[in-house]
Amino acid sequence: MKLVSFIHNGTPGYGIVKGEAVIDLTHRLPAIPSLKALLEQDALGEAARFAEEDPNVLLQDVKLAPPIVDPAHVWCLAINYQDHIEEVKSIGIHRDRPEKPALFMRYADTLMGAGEPILKPSVSDALDYEGELAVIIGRGGHNIAAEDAWQHVAGYTCFNDVSVRDFQFHTRQIAPGKNFLASGALGPWLVTADEIIDPHALSVRTAVNGEFLQDGNTRDMIFSIPEFIAYVSSILPLKAGDILATGTPAGVGFSRKPPIYLKAGDSCDVVVEGVGTLTNPVVAA
Repeated sequence: MKLVSFIHNGTPGYGIVKGEAVIDLTHRLPAIPSLKALLEQDALGEAARFAEEDPNVLLQDVKLAPPIVDPAHVWCLAINYQDHIEEVKSIGIHRDRPEKPALFMRYADTLMGAGEPILKPSVSDALDYEGELAVIIGRGGHNIAAEDAWQHVAGYTCFNDVSVRDFQFHTRQIAPGKNFLASGALGPWLVTADEIIDPHALSVRTAVNGEFLQDGNTRDMIFSIPEFIAYVSSILPLKAGDILATGTPAGVGFSRKPPIYLKAGDSCDVVVEGVGTLTNPVVAA
């Protein structure tokens, strides 16, 4: 299933994507008010009962929200592709292959859905794209063993970890450059785990104004999804709806010569095989 969160006529809702329309679950499951609540109640099976019904809302008539509007945690992996490590070395930024996952956190209120604008901040011209596969947690847990991790995955979505590079490198702490307003595009929907045969064999591509600048594959991740889940759940219990962003492959803008940064008027696409295409315009804040 493809499950989407949206706003229709000013009211938030969620449902199952079917073609170019949505089977609205908001009224079909009145005791489950959101996609996050659906995961919290372990009710994907309840939603699936309606998958063959006729859709009643057109996608073109809704505003897409992040699949999970208010995740408790947004865990992100830095330098999780060797080719990305090599490309930043080529411009004089030394990064060793990490022995443990290189984590940083995002705030949930930096996230926005497909079609919503990425805001280019007035304080920087170094706005960069980072296409990624994101994992959405279904079943929470603490100290999850890697061999049990798949039982905790609800599904997958596309993520654009838009980064303000100069703020990222002001100090050794990269979080400032990763938490600007409207800088974390997520969507367009959650594809349930049963739809993805092997999440470690998916192409991840990013285009700016139709030109593909990133072309990687999740098979090249340094830390696998089960390793990621095991590691972060040893720090803090995972909760249903948590987002785990798995890192970006080579091809980011700031490592190019000359650099390619996002500017107002641009359009950015993140395309993850089997998941979908996440498209966002760029506007001046």
